[in-house]
Amino acid sequence: MDELEFMRGRVYGADHDDPGPRDGRSYVELAGGPLDGLLLDVTDRGEAELRHGVGLPTEIGRYGAGGRAVYVPRGTDARVYDWRGDVP
Repeated sequence: MDELEFMRGRVYGADHDDPGPRDGRSYVELAGGPLDGLLLDVTDRGEAELRHGVGLPTEIGRYGAGGRAVYVPRGTDARVYDWRGDVP
Protein backbone atom coordinates (compact mmCIF):
# COMPACT_ATOMS: atom_id res chain seq x y z
CA MET A 1 0.00 0.00 0.00
CA ASP A 2 1.46 3.37 -0.96
CA GLU A 3 1.19 6.57 1.12
CA LEU A 4 -1.68 8.03 -0.94
CA GLU A 5 -3.76 4.88 -0.60
CA PHE A 6 -3.01 4.76 3.14
CA MET A 7 -4.21 8.35 3.69
CA ARG A 8 -7.54 8.04 1.80
CA GLY A 9 -10.54 7.90 4.12
CA ARG A 10 -8.53 9.27 7.03
CA VAL A 11 -9.57 12.38 8.92
CA TYR A 12 -7.10 15.28 9.11
CA GLY A 13 -5.83 15.61 12.69
CA ALA A 14 -7.43 12.37 13.90
CA ASP A 15 -5.74 9.95 16.25
CA HIS A 16 -3.56 7.47 14.32
CA ASP A 17 -5.23 4.58 16.14
CA ASP A 18 -8.71 5.72 15.06
CA PRO A 19 -8.28 7.74 11.83
CA GLY A 20 -11.71 7.25 10.26
CA PRO A 21 -14.79 9.45 10.29
CA ARG A 22 -17.14 9.35 13.28
CA ASP A 23 -20.92 9.22 13.38
CA GLY A 24 -22.68 12.52 13.97
CA ARG A 25 -19.85 14.64 12.51
CA SER A 26 -19.74 16.59 9.20
CA TYR A 27 -16.80 16.23 6.82
CA VAL A 28 -15.48 17.72 3.60
CA GLU A 29 -12.92 16.14 1.30
CA LEU A 30 -9.58 17.91 0.75
CA ALA A 31 -8.60 17.86 -2.94
CA GLY A 32 -5.07 18.45 -4.20
CA GLY A 33 -1.95 19.55 -2.37
CA PRO A 34 -0.25 17.79 0.52
CA LEU A 35 -3.48 16.72 2.24
CA ASP A 36 -5.20 15.37 -0.87
CA GLY A 37 -7.83 12.75 -0.10
CA LEU A 38 -8.05 13.44 3.62
CA LEU A 39 -11.35 14.32 5.23
CA LEU A 40 -11.69 17.49 7.31
CA ASP A 41 -14.12 17.58 10.23
CA VAL A 42 -16.08 20.83 9.83
CA THR A 43 -18.67 20.15 12.52
CA ASP A 44 -17.52 22.93 14.88
CA ARG A 45 -16.08 25.38 12.34
CA GLY A 46 -17.60 28.84 11.97
CA GLU A 47 -19.61 30.03 8.96
CA ALA A 48 -16.87 32.44 7.78
CA GLU A 49 -14.26 29.68 7.84
CA LEU A 50 -16.56 27.34 5.94
CA ARG A 51 -17.21 29.99 3.30
CA HIS A 52 -13.67 31.40 2.91
CA GLY A 53 -11.50 28.35 3.57
CA VAL A 54 -8.98 27.09 6.07
CA GLY A 55 -5.21 27.08 6.60
CA LEU A 56 -4.27 23.67 7.99
CA PRO A 57 -0.92 23.09 9.71
CA THR A 58 1.10 20.37 8.00
CA GLU A 59 4.71 19.25 7.92
CA ILE A 60 4.41 17.77 4.43
CA GLY A 61 3.72 21.01 2.56
CA ARG A 62 6.16 23.32 0.80
CA TYR A 63 7.29 25.03 4.02
CA GLY A 64 7.70 21.93 6.19
CA ALA A 65 7.13 22.16 9.94
CA GLY A 66 5.25 25.34 10.78
CA GLY A 67 3.72 25.67 7.30
CA ARG A 68 0.05 25.53 6.40
CA ALA A 69 -1.87 24.23 3.42
CA VAL A 70 -4.73 26.49 2.35
CA TYR A 71 -8.00 24.91 1.18
CA VAL A 72 -11.14 26.70 -0.03
CA PRO A 73 -14.62 25.41 -0.92
CA ARG A 74 -15.06 24.31 -4.52
CA GLY A 75 -17.66 26.62 -6.05
CA THR A 76 -21.08 25.76 -4.74
CA ASP A 77 -20.00 22.22 -3.79
CA ALA A 78 -19.10 22.76 -0.15
CA ARG A 79 -18.37 19.04 0.23
CA VAL A 80 -14.98 19.44 -1.48
CA TYR A 81 -12.26 21.94 -0.57
CA ASP A 82 -9.58 22.60 -3.19
CA TRP A 83 -5.94 23.33 -2.39
CA ARG A 84 -4.88 26.90 -3.15
CA GLY A 85 -1.26 26.67 -2.03
CA ASP A 86 1.01 26.53 0.99
CA VAL A 87 1.91 29.42 3.27
CA PRO A 88 4.64 29.74 5.89
